[in-house]
Amino acid sequence: MQIEYIRLKNFRTFQDVTLRDIPRFCVLVGANGSGKSTLLSLFGFLRDAMTTNVTAALGRLGGSRGLLEVRSRNSEGPIEIELKFRTTVKGGGSSNLITYELHIGEEEQRPLVVREILKYRRGRSGKPWHFLDFKRGEGEAVTNELESVNDERDLKREQQVLKQPDILAIKGLAQFTKFPAVVALGDLIENWHLSDFHISRARPEQEAGYAEHLSREGENLSLVVEYLYNHHRPIFDEILSRLARRVPGITRIESKTTEEGRVLLKFQDGAFTDPFLARYVSDGTIKMLAYLVLLHDPKPHSLLCVEEPENPLYPSLLWELAEEFRAYAMRGGQVFVSTHSPDFLNATELHEVFMLAKVNGYTQVHRAKEDPQIAAFVAEGDQLGYLWKQGLFPGIDP
Repeated sequence: MQIEYIRLKNFRTFQDVTLRDIPRFCVLVGANGSGKSTLLSLFGFLRDAMTTNVTAALGRLGGSRGLLEVRSRNSEGPIEIELKFRTTVKGGGSSNLITYELHIGEEEQRPLVVREILKYRRGRSGKPWHFLDFKRGEGEAVTNELESVNDERDLKREQQVLKQPDILAIKGLAQFTKFPAVVALGDLIENWHLSDFHISRARPEQEAGYAEHLSREGENLSLVVEYLYNHHRPIFDEILSRLARRVPGITRIESKTTEEGRVLLKFQDGAFTDPFLARYVSDGTIKMLAYLVLLHDPKPHSLLCVEEPENPLYPSLLWELAEEFRAYAMRGGQVFVSTHSPDFLNATELHEVFMLAKVNGYTQVHRAKEDPQIAAFVAEGDQLGYLWKQGLFPGIDP
């Protein structure tokens, strides 16, 4: 699955912004406060709304003020979110463009879903079919199997009433395989990973357990290393090989369970006989190991979001790291990365970069490839990070 289009209206600093033709590896650059974190928070908000409800998701994003804090300043009307993503839907052909619209407003000072629409188009052209259409907790949804329908007029629609008007219709319908478009969107959202890795969380001893995927803050790093060693040894060996090339001296990593049932990460330096614990390893080594574990996951997340991966890594390591993010995206997990690093940006391609800038208090987004001057310099062999440092990104200081 790949998100190709995002439209935001009245969503924090995004008063009215559209991102089109989004690549599998998408890099966001901009000054502090330009909206990079806000754009990535959109995915967390949708995931929270999917697992709980809109009220809870707004509370997590905007605190006690909820909708008032999330809605753009000095704006009226509902928050509007529109996503278009391309995927394969059972019975719908090899490629389908699915559009999801969500409008959030309030009534009697309580948030509710004003409008929720899901529609998809078979193939690259043709009129989209409306799959569900809900307003204020009531609406209709298609109930028959798609592979048996060749004409939209044959779709069977039933009226549905949700328990509360702040619940997403896709949350309930995604549990049923007879709604394949909704299931596809539900699977996409539930599998999103928003990394917020904390080195301090990855260092301490962990209770013995089992983990296949790195958690959001990385506290289960030692458990995932143990899992990869036991179940995906070639991947583990590749991670160790890549880490050894980037961190001189590291020759071995192991996950050790103590008699007390705690799991330790131990590192072996070729110059010493005894291994040392993770708490004695540099921040950069722990961070690089975590990224390698995340980016070599045997089952990539459908969407991966990472803020400023350059901290606290040595600048010369960032080119390879950017290439690994791109490789992860090509394996099937779309990647959004925000960065302040010209060294990281040097490894990106022209079509992968979106530039964010504040104008009169609101965020504007531009494609690097649509700037004639930047495109001309890149065509002559210049790298984007160097161009950024030279002040050639309009409205964005490096």
